[in-house]
Order: sequence, then C-alpha cells, then structure tokens
Amino acid sequence: MNVSEFLANLVIPLNLSITLLLLAVVLLIVRWRKTAAILTIAALAWVVFWSLPTTSLWAGGLLEQRYPYRVAATMPTAQAIVVLGGNTANGRSNWFEPLDSASTVLRTDTAAKLYAARRAPLVVVSGAALDGGVSEARMMAAALEHQGVPASAILEESQSLTTHQNAVYTAKLLRQHDITAFLLVTSALHMPRAMASFQKQGLIPVAAPSPPQIVVPDQPDFSFWLPDPRALNASRSIVKEYLGLLVYWLRGWV
Repeated sequence: MNVSEFLANLVIPLNLSITLLLLAVVLLIVRWRKTAAILTIAALAWVVFWSLPTTSLWAGGLLEQRYPYRVAATMPTAQAIVVLGGNTANGRSNWFEPLDSASTVLRTDTAAKLYAARRAPLVVVSGAALDGGVSEARMMAAALEHQGVPASAILEESQSLTTHQNAVYTAKLLRQHDITAFLLVTSALHMPRAMASFQKQGLIPVAAPSPPQIVVPDQPDFSFWLPDPRALNASRSIVKEYLGLLVYWLRGWV
C-alpha cells in the first residue's frame, strides 16, 4: 500500500480511530502520556460519533436532500439520461436495515424507469473497469438492455475512474451528439458532487437521483442515539463525499 492509499483509507472513521489508538500506544511507550491520552479520547469520540444513527441521518441527509428524489413520470424530458458508475451500499433501500435484494434500487434501475417513462431517447453510461476487467459502462449497458432499453439507445463512456473524469469524458461524448441538457442519474448521496462536476463542464444537468438511502427505518425499536454498526459502516461513504467536495473545490473541479 502506498502513501496515497494509506491516507485515503484514513477517510474511513474506524480506520482513523484505530490509527490514532495505535499512535497513542506508541506515545505511551515513550512516556508522552498526556498526548497519548488526548489521542485516545479523540479516537474513541470519533468512532462513537459516527456510530450514532443521528450523525448519519444529519450529515448524510444534508447531501441527499440537496436534490430530492422524484418518480420517473414527474421528471422533465431531456435529450439523454446519463448514468454514473458506482453501487452505493449495494443499492440497499435503507442503510439502517439489513440488505434485502428484493428491495434494492441500483442506478441502472432508476435510468431504466426514466427511459420507460420516455423522459429521454438515449442513455449514456459512464465508468471504466476498476479492476482491469469489464468496464462499469459495459456492465450497466448490459443491465439496461436486460430491463428493456435497446442497445441502439445506449452510449458507453468507459474511460472514467472518478467523478471528475465522468464529467470530463462524458461531456466530450455528449457534445459529439449535440447534447447539453440531460437527466443525471447517480445515488442521492453522490448527486451534489456529480451535479457540480458536470456543471463545471458547461453542461446543463437535471438531477434524477436514485431514492435516498439514509432514512429513518420503520422499526419501533430504532434509536437515534444508540451506537449502530450499520451507521458506522455508512459513515465511510458520507465522509468520502464531504472530503470529495472539498478536494474538488480546492482543485477547481466544481
């Protein structure tokens, strides 16, 4: 693992807390007891903070609610539907509930519904092969075809590895087809960064997010203030989005 990968992994709250605890042990060994105590308290406080459902509902909800979900039939018509690669939390309907494959909603599901509702005559899928195999674009195209979208109505952009590259490479493809206004499909959590990235390319995206996933579950025993491993697991995507927005802003990508 190189330095950049190590730092990227520290974005995950649990990883950062463990790293701080290990550093605290080292400082304790060299008798920097006060500093070690401060790091220990900070590590425990950070992991507890992100394990509380109320934290995810607040921080994640702020992002998801920027562009509210709308059913396909109520969306405006456009020249195309653009779908970004990614599979946030496996498409689960609620991060605070066990994964139920029968209720999952993937980005391709959202795009297929928009196409079926005749919101646009063309679907553009964007995403490279993350592991050197089949690209996300090809896999999404296959999923869309399985749901009734004809291959002739699908364009593939298979070079992009990041949201910024999604916007840059897809913008080139859209301009080749004289498309500037389109419906942008991604997860509700990722939508703010995606919208800003495409707008930076001079395009006119209309947010068409998949249904929100960070919602209060319909469970009588659900507690906002009791630590929950699912909330801690959700924190990795939430923190990633906030850090991503900051990095993209610093680099002038949004």
